[in-house]
Amino acid sequence: MNTPAELRYTKDHEWVRIENNVATIGITDFAQGELGDIVFVDVDSVDDELSAGDVFGSVEAVKTVSDLFLPLSGTVIEFNEALEDQPELLNTDPYGEGWIIKLQITDDTDQSGLLSAEEYQASLG
Repeated sequence: MNTPAELRYTKDHEWVRIENNVATIGITDFAQGELGDIVFVDVDSVDDELSAGDVFGSVEAVKTVSDLFLPLSGTVIEFNEALEDQPELLNTDPYGEGWIIKLQITDDTDQSGLLSAEEYQASLG
């Protein structure tokens, strides 16, 4: 399982890359593997200000639909539109071209709840 050390993670299987108070968020390699073939990504929260823990969208796989939970508080400023035509990017490149949203962070204290790559891997058992 691929778990890049430079990223932060949540127990809900999202990853976070923070640069200049903007967080890029996607699902982990573990999550995409558990979901299987992803066929649709639904995010209708662009321009919405949300709190950590809020649902910001969903991922639909062949067998299930899974909610996406925001790991940090902020305003959703961008959705990866490539996922509209190629939702399988979440399967093939979850940490690169398969990112889902960008978030303008409004509360830095939320970052204390994020896991390191080692902590995330340990949480999986």
